[in-house]
Amino acid sequence: MSTTAPVDEKAIIKTRYGEMTVSFWSDVAPKTVENFKKLARAGFYDGTAFHRIIRGFMIQGGCPNTKAGAHGTPGTGDPGYKLKAEFNAKSHVRGVLSMARSSHPDSAGCQFFICHGDAKFLDKQYTAFGEVVGGDDVLERIASVPTKSGGGGEKSTPIDRVEVESVRIVTAAG
Repeated sequence: MSTTAPVDEKAIIKTRYGEMTVSFWSDVAPKTVENFKKLARAGFYDGTAFHRIIRGFMIQGGCPNTKAGAHGTPGTGDPGYKLKAEFNAKSHVRGVLSMARSSHPDSAGCQFFICHGDAKFLDKQYTAFGEVVGGDDVLERIASVPTKSGGGGEKSTPIDRVEVESVRIVTAAG
């Protein structure tokens, strides 16, 4: 009987601002990590956009309503299901990848955010499931995109579209 160690995988989020490489925390959020990988492999994130940018806080993306020709308000779309939260002890600091959700703890599905600054007030209330391990300069460039007021009056809607060209899952090198 042969046993193989689980494959260590990373995600490469490609934008016109460059690429961010994200490693996953399967030990603390296994179902969330697998959901993100499944959606990425299916091309779900390709052509979406970072629709909410708050410099010093986070950049949010992954909403299917941000794809070209999509109907619905950006920030309200989901994959047709919700995930059970996997709150954990990982702290929301710069570079942390976490699931966006509504007020209900178990309402995340596909939308995610990457912390641009410390957001420890989100700890144990949002599912942190990875971190940026390459491309911090890209995170900085995206967080620096000028924004305007959106529907709720929050000045977080990018003036220029910040498209997610692709999210690829790759085997982590040695």
